[in-house]
Amino acid sequence: MPAPGINPADLRRLITEVIQALDLYSEAAVALLLGTAAQESGCGRYLYQLADGPARGIYQMEPATEGDIWTNYLRYRPRLSARIANLTGHSGPGPWLAWDLAYQTAMTRVHYLRVPAWLPDPEDIEAQAIYWKLFYNTPSGKGRPAEYIKNFRKYIG
Repeated sequence: MPAPGINPADLRRLITEVIQALDLYSEAAVALLLGTAAQESGCGRYLYQLADGPARGIYQMEPATEGDIWTNYLRYRPRLSARIANLTGHSGPGPWLAWDLAYQTAMTRVHYLRVPAWLPDPEDIEAQAIYWKLFYNTPSGKGRPAEYIKNFRKYIG
């Protein structure tokens, strides 16, 4: 039995609805966001990084990353930033990164949108794990692709 967290079916539905509203939907994006939540927070078990780290939300995004997305990406994409604001009520960084699931999902999807590589196949968990490691956790981060795979299977199925 998985540890407490967000029901994976509910999380899949939330992710789907948010990224459809942003016009950024794909099955590959849904799978990658599910895996990112499974790896980063135990599928929503943690909203604040352990040991008082800066990361927030079910995807454990750091406020510096959130700020960079607004400053260096969304600033130049007014249509997308307006969609995020209309959907979430937020038009910039803030404490809602920790507790607004729609906002966290939107920001994580945009984070992956910035990557100049195709999203991995939604059925290929190994490729997702490598993609997550390279573009979300970063090569110097503590997470490992094997952990992603294990947590995906544990929390998502």
